[in-house]
Amino acid sequence: MRRILVTSALPYANGPLHFGHILEAVQTDIWARAMRLSGHDCTYVCADDTHGTPMMLKAQAEGITPEQLIAGVEAEHRATYQDFLIDHAQFHSTHSEENREMTSRLFLALEKAGYIATRSIRQAYDAKAEMFLPDRYVKGTCPRCGTKDQYGDSCESCGATYSPSELIDAVSVVTGTPPIERESEHLFFRLDQFEAMLREWTRSGALHESVANKLDEWFNAGLRDWDISRDAPYFGFEIPGHAGKYFYVWLDAPIGYMGASLAYARRTGADFDAWWSKDSTAELHHFIGKDILYFHTLFWPAVLTGAGFRRPTQVHAHGFLTVNGAKMSKSRGTFITGRRYLERLPPEPLRYYFAAKLGPGIDDMDLSLEDFVNRFNSDVVGKLVNIASRCAGFIARGGGTLATALPQPALYEEFASARTRIASLYEARDFSTAIREIAALADRANQYIDAEKPWNLAKDPARAADVTAVCTQGINLFRVLMTYLQPVLPAMAEAAGRFLGSPIRHWDDVARPLLGTALAAYEPLATRLDPKVVATLIETDAAAAPAPAAVAPKPARAASSTAPPAAPTPAAPAEAPGEITIEDFAKIDLRVARVLAADFIEGSDKLLKLTVDLGSEQRTIFAGIRGAYEPAQLVGRHVVVVANLKPRKMRFGLSQGMVLAASGDGTGVFLVAPEEGGAAGMRVK
Repeated sequence: MRRILVTSALPYANGPLHFGHILEAVQTDIWARAMRLSGHDCTYVCADDTHGTPMMLKAQAEGITPEQLIAGVEAEHRATYQDFLIDHAQFHSTHSEENREMTSRLFLALEKAGYIATRSIRQAYDAKAEMFLPDRYVKGTCPRCGTKDQYGDSCESCGATYSPSELIDAVSVVTGTPPIERESEHLFFRLDQFEAMLREWTRSGALHESVANKLDEWFNAGLRDWDISRDAPYFGFEIPGHAGKYFYVWLDAPIGYMGASLAYARRTGADFDAWWSKDSTAELHHFIGKDILYFHTLFWPAVLTGAGFRRPTQVHAHGFLTVNGAKMSKSRGTFITGRRYLERLPPEPLRYYFAAKLGPGIDDMDLSLEDFVNRFNSDVVGKLVNIASRCAGFIARGGGTLATALPQPALYEEFASARTRIASLYEARDFSTAIREIAALADRANQYIDAEKPWNLAKDPARAADVTAVCTQGINLFRVLMTYLQPVLPAMAEAAGRFLGSPIRHWDDVARPLLGTALAAYEPLATRLDPKVVATLIETDAAAAPAPAAVAPKPARAASSTAPPAAPTPAAPAEAPGEITIEDFAKIDLRVARVLAADFIEGSDKLLKLTVDLGSEQRTIFAGIRGAYEPAQLVGRHVVVVANLKPRKMRFGLSQGMVLAASGDGTGVFLVAPEEGGAAGMRVK
């Protein structure tokens, strides 16, 4: 068993979590869950990044203290992560006593070892605001590539790093005025002292090859000392022994990983040193976006080494996220917050889509809303859940217990033996390949059920044992697939475990099939995504706002008139388009029918194939209710059928009637069903 500490980058506590944050947390959570399924001790910690001038200024603008600001944001972040099923062992804050303790501890160790230098610098100063400006509060044109509107510490276009004084046409973000320079004494971390170590570490397998290659550019440019102090006023920790100087937020932010794990250790009794000591045999994995590579792959390992702690085992970087091919933008409505999504949709479809797109490299990825809908509806609802829903009803009608043997044990073994490769793909962060291979297995499982046709076997009472055997095979194939998707769909996997009577805890759980055991009542595990609901994710605020209520126009009135307005003349009732008479309605023969069987239709994402009993005969009806009901929910139910509707030839076969259903302004579709006790064949009056 391996001991692993895993982190994701700390979200800045100045606003809600957006899809970029959720992407990274989902990637980290999937990886951590997969490692636990392998039997490893894997602990996932994170925290809010709370310090810096931006936090101070925002709190001032809102008329509250920075502490009040970050407390409110932390509560929102914590709730959003939990609702996306992110399994943090500890979600903490960099504005905590644990983080203050660890930041001071590392700084004092670095200072004692001679890795801290003090010197005077000329620093950007906003004379109008009467404050020194942090690097990212100065913007201008990049001195390397000429890209405009870049921050004062690094260029988002070419990746160059520089000081604010090197920017062309620089202005203060606070007041929009050109900054002046003033002299101030600052503390610097001597990064150049660690070049040999960093060159070796970056090529040790700790980083993806493309990331290591990128770092060569910074080595070739020369590693420069890193300014780790800021002048008051500043929201952060004051530096021990240096009154009026504060730790730069980018020093105490990664130390937040240590602060969070220290808080967890003190709360649970875990061994902090087993993760962080220089001689630790545990693994330390960081998940970050590629925009913060410099801090995590050069400064951070150097700080840890200089202070006498261990270095990260691996730093995993991912690319940027776009929505419908465009950069996230509030004006275009594509800056989607996690809470906005959760107000409309469940978390697992998005987790699945991110997994299906994430690979081990740092390529950017796009969230296409159309592809999002189609992929989840096809893979999860149409393939995965379809297996369970098709087989559960037959098992229930056969007594609710699985058969004692599989009709095709070799097929099951093929599925179960894939666990080693699936586990290795998860560990390598090649989630997209894992999802493709799991989806291919789901196709195989559905092909098996289609070939065996248990619905046809069920027509012959003498074949009842064969029906149970085929569906036992199907249920076991579903169990294997659900195990493989547990890191991605944890809530669905938990519900599947209750249905199967066998919780999913380890990849090797599938080594043996479930045989001779009772199943619980099947409940739908997923429903199809409605494209109309998904489309509202990218509405702008104006488009998303509800239309004003209709107001009846006031009667016209002459300005000089004192007489009351005349009473309105009653209007003749308008004839509604398509209106029918009572005589027309009397021609409709409505009957109560009992659903004998219900199945998905290959090639249709809207229809279900129903076999219904009208008392005197059985009929096949294609009903457009697939988005609202799972087939297993319908078997045995009574519905209202238009019995004298002319049969309609469809590409799937002949539909011999219509099942009545109702829908409103929302997304729900509801069958029109008689009260309990209605007999098949009864007329509806």
